[in-house]
Amino acid sequence: MDTIIAKVNKENLDEPESKEALYKAAEIIRTGGLVAFPTETVYGLGGNALDKEASKKIYAAKGRPSDNPLIVHICSLDQLYEIASEVTPEMKTLAEKFWPGPMTMIVNSNGKVPHETTGGLDTVAVRFPVHPVAMALIRESGCMIAAPSANTSGRPSPTKASHVEEDLSGKIDMILDGGEVNIGLESTIVDMTVDEPTILRPGFITIEDIKETLGSCKMDPGLSSENANVRPKAPGMRYRHYAPKAQLSIVEGEREKVITKIVALATESEQNGVKTAVLCSDESRADYKILEYLGVQIFDMGSFETEDDIARNLFDVLRKCDDLQVGRIFSESFDTKRLGNAIMNRLLKAAGHSVVEA
Repeated sequence: MDTIIAKVNKENLDEPESKEALYKAAEIIRTGGLVAFPTETVYGLGGNALDKEASKKIYAAKGRPSDNPLIVHICSLDQLYEIASEVTPEMKTLAEKFWPGPMTMIVNSNGKVPHETTGGLDTVAVRFPVHPVAMALIRESGCMIAAPSANTSGRPSPTKASHVEEDLSGKIDMILDGGEVNIGLESTIVDMTVDEPTILRPGFITIEDIKETLGSCKMDPGLSSENANVRPKAPGMRYRHYAPKAQLSIVEGEREKVITKIVALATESEQNGVKTAVLCSDESRADYKILEYLGVQIFDMGSFETEDDIARNLFDVLRKCDDLQVGRIFSESFDTKRLGNAIMNRLLKAAGHSVVEA
């Protein structure tokens, strides 16, 4: 299969080139094909959410386990009522506060969305994205669009069209190139089918945001448990995710001790003939300059004061390490004020929970 790659200008979708690309993409979705498109979080791999054969194609293209549900993307609140068995006042409150935006709600399904899309579950994951290209594609296609991240399952999520091309070219019909995404971490998933709203995947919208809106919210205990028998409720959180090809370890502890430990570990690794990279903050970048003389790749992820940059850069940097054929990565911990939970969730899964105490 030849994959069409078309640029769209998110600032002006009425440009002839953008209109033509969106028209073609919408036609592909309507006829059962697959289109990768940008959202505010990461690039999604989209197919008609109500077409079970399209959903099967998504799982096949990604190499994704079929019990891992696909998120249904909508472009109006009315569409939530079309697929949920009930829309509670709490769901409506959350939707009015955070939609369109980077939040996914788990709701009970009325059966309209096929089990091939829901991963065999009687619940459905629903999101109303704010990205102009995503919204335009849903409207133009006339379909609710099922879309997981547009990458090979297990790899770092795609934040640029080039990442999608690298993983899925030849496997899908089209890629809409709308430039780099804004957030860089997948949406917050909130389970609204339980007594107390529960975050199944942390993201840009935090537990504090939801508590402030609804009065209560908790984290899925399986997200942080070190007990192998306590597993995350969201099927997607149980699988290996976001991982670079290199072995990645996170070094935690007091700042000065962390720097000293990373310098020692990276020096030893490079001297043993293993191409090595270090992920650090803007605040500590200068402390690793000595490693550059050994050939260690230093990636400044961003400042703790502007933590959005760290989130936006994470998956791109992990992919750059693959491009450079890095064999070993040592990372600082990025437990930032607001997004630290989401950033560290992705980083820990990418590292296979390999943590070194400094």
